[in-house]
Amino acid sequence: MRKHRQRIILIIFAVVALAILFVFKFNLGYFSFNPLPRESGYWGITYSKKFASALGLNWQDTYTAILDDLQVKQVRIPVYWDNIEDIEGNFNFYDYDWILDEGAKRGVQYVLVIGRRLPRWPECHTPMWTKDLPEHEVQIRILREIRMIVERYRNRPEVAIWQVENEPLLDSFGQCPKSDPEFLAEEVRLVRSLDTKPIMITGSGELSDWKREAALGDYFGSTLYRTVWNPFFGYLHYPWPPSLYFAKAQNAGLNPSQMIVAELQAEPWAPNSTLDKLPIGESNKSFTPDDFKSNLSYAHDTNFSRVYLWGVEWWYLQKRRGITAYWDIAKSLKW
Repeated sequence: MRKHRQRIILIIFAVVALAILFVFKFNLGYFSFNPLPRESGYWGITYSKKFASALGLNWQDTYTAILDDLQVKQVRIPVYWDNIEDIEGNFNFYDYDWILDEGAKRGVQYVLVIGRRLPRWPECHTPMWTKDLPEHEVQIRILREIRMIVERYRNRPEVAIWQVENEPLLDSFGQCPKSDPEFLAEEVRLVRSLDTKPIMITGSGELSDWKREAALGDYFGSTLYRTVWNPFFGYLHYPWPPSLYFAKAQNAGLNPSQMIVAELQAEPWAPNSTLDKLPIGESNKSFTPDDFKSNLSYAHDTNFSRVYLWGVEWWYLQKRRGITAYWDIAKSLKW
């Protein structure tokens, strides 16, 4: 049933995309890259220690290179539940303490992503010990996990925003239980009871109208992808202008100061592989250095208040392999 629903959504989405493509006379996007007139703190990155390790990288060396070579100052960090509580009731925050300590030395500001559904596949990063628990029991333990994280880090000035879950109302992607808006609201209430820092809720840039997410948070974070892949259509380039995202935000009752690009596409798709094994010829079908520049310009023109880039671990992997173009483009930004 889910696959059938996904197919219908994709077909509708493709029809709309083709209509917009016709309206805009086949103007496929942004291909120039001029210096982007933004102040420091506009650009940021999402960093996943789990994903860096999956690429075969030393996650600490990768992170240090991001801070010292790129000199990034805005970082979104998923605090993976299965990392900090791999044994029930036994919490270990050593790795995340280290991440925040290193950033604090360099003046970095953080968004901490907390809960069960966090950035990177399989989306829901649930400890193995929960597998035989009923969902309501898992939710009780998620609330405990959230409380532990917030109480540990709420007094750290480098933690600026809490992001509660990641695309929590998106049911068409990830290995996760069906979304539960009531439980999401309960998670948000818990965080608000523990700390006064603002909360961000994220949603799909293309598959959500953002209204439910926007009603829950102080900030709304959108994904922003320009080229996608699916088994029905192959690679597909979205043709609409950046003003569409701004219009969606206004329709959801958001003002510019509340709007963040939480995940800007800055790595390729890997349809039949993993990114560490993806041949360069295949990666170029969805993401070249020119695409990187184009996506930066496009995101800039959405007029959102901040943009977090997705894919920094892959840039570093390419740099280690002698392909420095992506890393060099990132270094050109005013972080």
